[in-house]
Amino acid sequence: MSDRKYRQRGYQDSGRDRDRERPGPGKGPPREKREGPWGRGLGAPTANVFRCSACGGKVEILGDLDLDAKCPHCQADLHTCTNCTSFDPSAAWECRKHAQIPQKVTKKAKANECPEFTPKVAKEFATEGEGGPTVGDAKKAFDALFGDL
Repeated sequence: MSDRKYRQRGYQDSGRDRDRERPGPGKGPPREKREGPWGRGLGAPTANVFRCSACGGKVEILGDLDLDAKCPHCQADLHTCTNCTSFDPSAAWECRKHAQIPQKVTKKAKANECPEFTPKVAKEFATEGEGGPTVGDAKKAFDALFGDL
């Protein structure tokens, strides 16, 4: 029997609890490695997409954008700072490559002749027409999972 009223650990402990091994990080058997992708959409078909910064519509671009290129949906200029990968409102001159630019571009949504322009292309999940999953694929997967009930 202990000489203390309560069994909390403290400075008077004899060390008997400290001698026991406690499982911690890196101790114990190694964890199983899961097969397949982790997270939402990993491994799903994707496509590189360029979207107009004015309307958000998908624009098909082949090679470099011309200076006079227009969005087919809203007729906005496409060779603008807002459609560039270097555009950053929190950076100096609102451009990450402002050291290479000779002067600040004041109208970011208007066409300009910036030598550092690179179209902002993003990866998005592929839709039905782009080789992505179709409605029939989801139904087939559901039937395969619960079809034998």
